[in-house]
Amino acid sequence: MSSLAPVAPTSKGMLRTGQIISGLIVAFLLVMASFGVLKPEMSRQGMRDMGYPESVGTPIGVVFIACVVLYAIPRTCVLGAILLTGYFGGAIATHVRLGQPTFVVALSIAVLAWLGIYLRDARLRALLPLRT
Repeated sequence: MSSLAPVAPTSKGMLRTGQIISGLIVAFLLVMASFGVLKPEMSRQGMRDMGYPESVGTPIGVVFIACVVLYAIPRTCVLGAILLTGYFGGAIATHVRLGQPTFVVALSIAVLAWLGIYLRDARLRALLPLRT
């Protein structure tokens, strides 16, 4: 006996929209992650302003890239989204601690990452149905 509610198959429009959202998220996140690894002055200053030592920029960037790659691979996209949610949870906590309203950006990216998967994966829609 399954506890999952039946869900309609994924339409081509939903699939395409989910793929576009996920693709844009991956591209944006890889650009963001490159700042942590390449360490331009703007990135180093941002780390100092947030209270982190500059030395953690590269490890954080490498972990971030790994999470984005997991998100980009269809078989591991849910695991990648879970890890990205944790990453953005830390970013949100840092911005809230500093009183910066930019935490909304991290929250929006996390929501869009899940929306991309939700639109293209019927199993996730069955697990988390939106009810009317």
